[in-house]
Amino acid sequence: MPANIRTNLKKARGYPYKVFFILFILSCQLQTDVNEVRDESELIHVLNSNLTNAILQDGFSPPVASRIYAYCNIAAYECLVQRNEAYRSLTTQLNDFSEYPIVNETSYDEQIALIVAFSEVAKELVYRDYIIDSLQSKLLRRYIMEHDDEVIAMSLEFGQSISRHIIEWSSEDGYNKTRNYPLYTPLETSGTWVPTPPTYKDAIEPYWGELRTFILDSASQFTPSPPDAFSPDSGSTFYQAAYVVYEAVNNLDSTQLKIARHWDCNPAVSINTGHMMYAKRQLTPGGHWMGIVRLVTRMKQLDLLATTNAYTRVSLGIADGFISSWDEKYRSHLIRPETYIQRYIDVNWRTILETPMFPEHTSAHSVISASAATVLTDLFGENFEYLDSVNVPFGLPPRFFNSFYEAADEAAVSRLYGGIHYRPAIEYGLDQGKEIGTFIVDRLNVLAQ
Repeated sequence: MPANIRTNLKKARGYPYKVFFILFILSCQLQTDVNEVRDESELIHVLNSNLTNAILQDGFSPPVASRIYAYCNIAAYECLVQRNEAYRSLTTQLNDFSEYPIVNETSYDEQIALIVAFSEVAKELVYRDYIIDSLQSKLLRRYIMEHDDEVIAMSLEFGQSISRHIIEWSSEDGYNKTRNYPLYTPLETSGTWVPTPPTYKDAIEPYWGELRTFILDSASQFTPSPPDAFSPDSGSTFYQAAYVVYEAVNNLDSTQLKIARHWDCNPAVSINTGHMMYAKRQLTPGGHWMGIVRLVTRMKQLDLLATTNAYTRVSLGIADGFISSWDEKYRSHLIRPETYIQRYIDVNWRTILETPMFPEHTSAHSVISASAATVLTDLFGENFEYLDSVNVPFGLPPRFFNSFYEAADEAAVSRLYGGIHYRPAIEYGLDQGKEIGTFIVDRLNVLAQ
């Protein structure tokens, strides 16, 4: 980087030290993925794809991943909306998201600011921040070549100011506080959740329902119908619901197996090789739907702001969906089908998918899929046909859908085919997710009046 740029950057008022470090390493060689950012909308795709890579390598759980996607995309959106009269800021629309000082000068580049804001928030939230930092450096090196010193300095400062505001806001959502809460102790009753094979690990994020929601009034705003009363009696409704799962897995056809695999979305599948067990990385449920956003926004050839808006709205629906579902999971503490069936129906029975490490009711995959589908339907219409190729890099074939709701319904029923959810948790979860998505669509006013 030319010396005069570094000199002028040091003059930027309130400029933090870590930006100097960013600029110092901008001389690294660009890779192919950066060179392929040929139009402006590809910028947010590349950033989100790289974020997904970091989330994958870190092995974040589905709820934690959803939080990361939301904050990063909010930061990106806020960088773009300031000078666009067609869209509104999310400040005052999201819970406790206060207004922040805006840059009055027009001499800044939105894309440089977006790169900085998205990346700095991401580095605060992931473990392997070098994955984020590497792409940030390459992107900035490319974009700063198009501007003079003053524009570069102002753009970097604006991006940093947005990221600082988002990071401070995120620090108050309850996440950090719950890191210090005690481990979850399973309830000692016959109808409640216990750890399941093959890992028998502790319950994931038992306090997630206590986090501040993004848009919902509270985690319990859309409390789903409760599960059926537990009973080991073969004539009970609960037994019959478990038997439906038992029969579904035992009679699975090839199409149903493909559906189960396509929507598995377990970020750490346990693989046994002899006496060794290791985790195979996959997309989270939220990561899968964020990949769908990438596919459909490319199909529609949306501009950068419209694309970022889609990522942001869907990420909010997913994040609040997880908080809402987790609120119910750790209220009902319901036993998983695998545990029930092996106790009361068939001790040798096995699931198709690995049972997730948290209580059963409701199906979070159903909730967030219905929520995401509702937001996407509002954006792109009822009968939007697309080919879901998100899992192709993971060795799975693409699947065609006639609508987002068709995809959400398939994602939901995949939990039955996989043997990890009762049908009531699936159906109630879909209802819960649609309520959440509808609320977000109705409440979030991103377009200027």
